[in-house]
Amino acid sequence: MVNPPRKSDLTQSIVKAEVIKVDPASGAPSSGRALRAQGRRTMQRLLDAGLKVFAKRGYHVARVDDIVKAAKTSHGTFYLYFTNKEDLLRALAVDCAEELTALSSTLGAVSRDQKGWDELRYFLGNFTKTYQRYGPVIRAWMENQVQDSEIDRLGVKAFTAVGDVLGRRMKEAGVDYTVSETVTVAAFMAMLERVSYGVASGRIIEDEDLLIDTMTSIAHRGFFGASAILD
Repeated sequence: MVNPPRKSDLTQSIVKAEVIKVDPASGAPSSGRALRAQGRRTMQRLLDAGLKVFAKRGYHVARVDDIVKAAKTSHGTFYLYFTNKEDLLRALAVDCAEELTALSSTLGAVSRDQKGWDELRYFLGNFTKTYQRYGPVIRAWMENQVQDSEIDRLGVKAFTAVGDVLGRRMKEAGVDYTVSETVTVAAFMAMLERVSYGVASGRIIEDEDLLIDTMTSIAHRGFFGASAILD
């Protein structure tokens, strides 16, 4: 017997298809309804509204009513695309995980000169921007706000991809790990996540470019062995 698709899978499918047929009770568009440009824009507006509301009120306090008002649409429209706010969070988690995983493939070799600093700075800047956009989703992962193994799995997979590429680049740079590769990468990820969280939450009020420059210099010297004065 083939198991029926999860509602979250159906939610993702409607982004990719022009016309789909699903059970009207599933929370996805009604059977045979065409989802073209306007439908995709409506769904994206709901996703953007969800991010805004989750950031302002927190996931647990946020209500579908809040999301609907922020999106300037109706409850009926919301339930065409999502079963509930957890389903919307799951869709956002998929988007965030995909962006972080794609980002992990963009980091090239990090040499100990200016070129390596620039490469690392570009990567860390993009990570911070992604964190700022998806901060509420990432906090839901980090703070275990949602008892959903699928969402947790997506978060672990995405952050593991980022950690793996940082570990590979440090190894390629000939880093002499003082403790172990695992501990070193974990320390790097902890710094990266906490600084990004501070920026996204407004707890670190500083010039963003200066902050990323500083984090890059610390990481370049501390994790890649660059000297204080670049060659």
